[in-house]
Amino acid sequence: MYGLMAALIWLIVGILLVVAEVLSGDFVLVMLGAAALAAAGVSAVGVPDLVSVLVFAATSVGLIVGARPFVKRRMLGSGIRMHHEALLGSTAVAVSRVDENSGQVKIGGETWSARTLDGSVVEEGEAVTVVEISGATAVVIAAV
Repeated sequence: MYGLMAALIWLIVGILLVVAEVLSGDFVLVMLGAAALAAAGVSAVGVPDLVSVLVFAATSVGLIVGARPFVKRRMLGSGIRMHHEALLGSTAVAVSRVDENSGQVKIGGETWSARTLDGSVVEEGEAVTVVEISGATAVVIAAV
């Protein structure tokens, strides 16, 4: 019974780390998440807790040292823009009036806080182009 509880804890930790990777984008948390999933697997078959901790440690080090550089080089060298960089240049629609101080736009189905780059005013329903992401705010210009 205790082995299954430990496996469940490892599983939850692994899933949370993989999900957190979406926010960080540095390919460390996903490696730790995969190691936690490996530890969950060995815990589920009933090995002692010390063994599952050693599996987690060895797998973490192996993935971070061995796989992370390859994955990072592959993703960054492929021209794939990640996170907020993927939004730059995209077209959005104003869901409220947008001026140099405030407003909201819808980018790919998500509503973002927004402001205009040049101080212009964009009315609700008008198209804009995302030129910058500043924190959680999209900086936009009127689409041409």
